[in-house]
Amino acid sequence: MILAMLAAPLAAQDTLPPAPYAYKQLDDPAKEKSAQDLMMTLRCLTCQSQSIADSDAPMAGDMRHQVRTRIAAGEDPEAIRAWLIERYGDWVSYQPQVTAMTWPLFAAPIVLLLFAGIIARKRFGKAKATGDKS
Repeated sequence: MILAMLAAPLAAQDTLPPAPYAYKQLDDPAKEKSAQDLMMTLRCLTCQSQSIADSDAPMAGDMRHQVRTRIAAGEDPEAIRAWLIERYGDWVSYQPQVTAMTWPLFAAPIVLLLFAGIIARKRFGKAKATGDKS
């Protein structure tokens, strides 16, 4: 009984009607293109592998509604992206920014390649040197 009571709000979220601009395009083609361009660069938080433009998840529909509503109000797409990143975190954007928290993610591959190069040079340099003596 308690589990059913706790699950009821979760089930209710999926039964709500979609937000008005979740599936309806803006009347102005230029604003709709701007909204579409932005939506293609934002990740669906439910699907995780689709943009909000491609996803049918209710969460993606709500995000599309927010993007279209703000674009229609004249807000800059980058300001909308910044608002969504502030609200949902860096992961929502397919265009990650280098920040104090994310720089190790960008630096790690370079460090690993340099380390692998040093190891390979020592390993193959040593083999080449012993090969010349025999």
